[in-house]
Amino acid sequence: MPITFRSGDLEQLVVLLSDAPVTYTKVGATRVASLLPSGYRHDVYAVLVGQGDAAFDRAKDALRQWHAHHHVGATLNPNDPTLVTGSVVVVGFHLGPVHVVAPCRIVYVTDEVDRFGFAYGSLPGHPERGEEAFHVRRDADDVVTFDIVVFSRPADWLARIGSPVARAVQRRVTNGYLDGVREYVAGEQ
Repeated sequence: MPITFRSGDLEQLVVLLSDAPVTYTKVGATRVASLLPSGYRHDVYAVLVGQGDAAFDRAKDALRQWHAHHHVGATLNPNDPTLVTGSVVVVGFHLGPVHVVAPCRIVYVTDEVDRFGFAYGSLPGHPERGEEAFHVRRDADDVVTFDIVVFSRPADWLARIGSPVARAVQRRVTNGYLDGVREYVAGEQ
């Protein structure tokens, strides 16, 4: 069942989950979108964010600063998480009077010449089980794209019942992530 907390309790949750295992078995499967595991919903999104070195560097900064998450109004704990494999980050969303949290562990970080990003996986208390990856990449023509690759399924019976609503919220949030990085790279924020 999803855990709901007051914002002030999130630091305790990070500590509580510091040694908790992720809630799925295919850790790192988002590295290759064509090889996502069966038994999960698969979502792959991409948006053009710019062209050239400056756009790529700015897109990397957007991910390092968690700008996609801030753009959609998510709270993060720690407030400024560093991209380090194994770190716990709790992503929170206000849904009316309830603060729903999604505890995650950063399962890998990518820092290559033309690709940068990270993936996090669900921890106990997350309403979903699975992994979500956020990458910016630069192709041979210097075009910079922001990609999100996800595999997920509801974590429990309550999440399955609410799945249609959760999917709508998930799509809205993901589109906000895409818009946030695109706008950041364009200098609109």
